[in-house]
Amino acid sequence: MNDNLEPIEAAEAKEMYLEQRKQEVSESTIQAHHYRLKHFVRWCEEQEDLHNLNNLTGRDLQRYSMWRREDGDLNNVTMVTQLSTLRVFIKWCERIDAVEDGLHDKIILPDLSRHEDQRDAMLDSEDAKQLLEYMRQFEWGSRTHALIELLWYGGMRIGAAHGLDLDDYDPDEQYVEIRHRPDTETRLKNKKDGERFVGLSAQVCDAIDAYIKYKRMESEDDFGREPLFTSNHGRVSKSSLRDNIYRATRPCVYTGDCPHDREIDSCEAMGRDKASLCPSSVSPHAIRRGSITYHLTEDVPEKMVGDRMNVSLDVLEKHYDRRTEEEKASQRRDYLDNI
Repeated sequence: MNDNLEPIEAAEAKEMYLEQRKQEVSESTIQAHHYRLKHFVRWCEEQEDLHNLNNLTGRDLQRYSMWRREDGDLNNVTMVTQLSTLRVFIKWCERIDAVEDGLHDKIILPDLSRHEDQRDAMLDSEDAKQLLEYMRQFEWGSRTHALIELLWYGGMRIGAAHGLDLDDYDPDEQYVEIRHRPDTETRLKNKKDGERFVGLSAQVCDAIDAYIKYKRMESEDDFGREPLFTSNHGRVSKSSLRDNIYRATRPCVYTGDCPHDREIDSCEAMGRDKASLCPSSVSPHAIRRGSITYHLTEDVPEKMVGDRMNVSLDVLEKHYDRRTEEEKASQRRDYLDNI
């Protein structure tokens, strides 16, 4: 063992690491790293010889990897995510003399096939059309209606919608301004680079206007700001907004039928805070992915989609574009035929 190493427990190292990273990354990233690393801390605490990270070896890291896969029943994609975070953490531990230099290189990541690391969950355009028709007829002007219109048309992340204030919305010019405000706890994933104006359609503005006029609760957050999306306690939480989306996107809600042949009244996904258990309900990010794919299918240029949705062209192609190769070829042919 390197004589220059200074004893430290895994839990203490993790807290020091997260505190230091707060200056560099968003709160959501901090929470994600906390979640991934807490399993490593738990495992270390269960090992008799690892109460001091100085003793950590490459063989220990391999043992942890096998334990974590079995403990969480994790697939390759999730394992890569978890071990990549661990690798960053161990590299940081090297810099503070907690572990041997070069130890992070001994963390072996699973090999992924070309498409294995791409997420497939998506609200497709036909489902989105049905959902919006239902919301416009039966939930007009509700908070969930306004939110879904905004997410589908604007293709924004839930964090961006959560951080909107009332005066970020301009009904006359028909746009919302997305801003990074970390000092008052509404951060953007890409920080200042994520700031932008997003133009809205008249129909989206009508939904937001109705929500503001009839359904929005007059409320301030803890910093004296007036959120666009509110609850009795101020700015509605991101988790509540996500739950709104899961509840609304259960097909039985907006079509009246269950595609899984379940008895709707007794389905577990109809319980309070259980909507995500429906195999066909989707997250806000699936709406974003569907929106991006829809815009691309409608021949909106990739650069314009990337700028509007705040996503690089590489990430857009890898993680968001769900057009089939046949659809892409057909669009290219139609484009060239019109030149």
